[in-house]
Amino acid sequence: MLSLISFMALALVLGFKHSYDSDHLIAVSNILRKVDSVKSSIRVGLSWALGHMLTATIVTIALFIFKESFLDNVLPHFEKIVGAMLIMLGASSLRSFFSIHSHVHSHGDTVHSHPHLHIKKHKDKSHSHIHMFGIGIVHGIASNDELLILFTASLAVTSLGGLIMALGLFSLGVALGMAFFTIVFSYPLIKLHSEKIYKLVSFGTGSLGMVYGALMLLAIV
Repeated sequence: MLSLISFMALALVLGFKHSYDSDHLIAVSNILRKVDSVKSSIRVGLSWALGHMLTATIVTIALFIFKESFLDNVLPHFEKIVGAMLIMLGASSLRSFFSIHSHVHSHGDTVHSHPHLHIKKHKDKSHSHIHMFGIGIVHGIASNDELLILFTASLAVTSLGGLIMALGLFSLGVALGMAFFTIVFSYPLIKLHSEKIYKLVSFGTGSLGMVYGALMLLAIV
């Protein structure tokens, strides 16, 4: 009984730790920069956690059934999918951050234009929750390290039913960890309400997403 309780506690702790993986924080940060309230940021984080829970459960059950064949032939490719997603998120952040257009001026009979680089804040938040659910789904398929630990521990402790219960606790840990991060990340941005800080954060999250995504594609991280 004690070993089962310990296993469940391990699942919760691993979930909390897993929520702070670098690729998770980078992806969520690229979406959080758009929110305008702490309440909304928490909902965004929980939407991500729900999508993550869905595919992490499927991956773990597949591990339980297929074991080595799934581990060797399928899981290694999932990291590259996450890397490609981070590059797209980063590019989207930078594209919404920078925009170039021309101002047309006329001087008598002469008409000419001046191209300008503008930095703008994108405030379309209508699809943030859907986006985060989809991002969570992608992240869930690449939850390798902690899920492998959980899976290995389950072999000596519990059945498939117990493993699914542990996955529920793992997902709860993920949700709690991400909810805490969304508050810590978004609260200063919302309270300070500074365009300059927003610009720095948008550029930083976008650039980091592209760089880290490229490193994942190259299997460097």
